[in-house]
This record gives sequence, C-alpha cells and structure tokens, in this order.
Amino acid sequence: MTEAIIQVAIGVFLIVVGILNTKGNISMLHSYHRKRVKEEDVLPFGKKIGAGSILMGLTIIVAGITDFLSLNIANIILVIGFIPAIIVIVYAMMKYNKGIFW
Repeated sequence: MTEAIIQVAIGVFLIVVGILNTKGNISMLHSYHRKRVKEEDVLPFGKKIGAGSILMGLTIIVAGITDFLSLNIANIILVIGFIPAIIVIVYAMMKYNKGIFW
C-alpha cells in the first residue's frame, strides 16, 4: 500500500513538472539540458520535454495502481510507458540542445 502511494505521488509530481515545462518553464531542468536551447526554441523544447514527463508520470501512476491491486503487470506497464517517454525527451534534447550531456 505504501509503495503504491509513493508511486502515485511521484507520478503526480512528474505530471506537475511536465505541465510547467509545456508552458515554457524549463528552469527545473539541469543547466546542461537547456544550455544551448535558443530563446525561440524554449517553448517547443519545453512542450516535448513536458510531454515526456507527463507520460512518465501517468505511467508511474498506472503502475502504482496495478501494483496496489496486486496485478503483476506493473513492470510491463513501466516499460511500455517509459520507452516512448524517453524517446521523446532524448529527441527534444538532441534537436534543441544538440546533445544530451554536453
């Protein structure tokens, strides 16, 4: 029960951060993730990063709920949700920041 509550709380946090990012507030990202993003690209970059964060948050919430219901599919849900979320986030970083860590 406690694990499910923690998962839902983390999921909600990621959704809130994702919503802030989609509105162009990318200040919560590490400086190296936003270092070379041009001013005019901040909003599209934030929308893509935010979409990935929201998808991760929703995935964690659904996995937490299935874990709470004792359904043994939480790990499958995490993999199915995280792969596209990570692809979107990495794509945004490569397109707008010209890299992931440099």
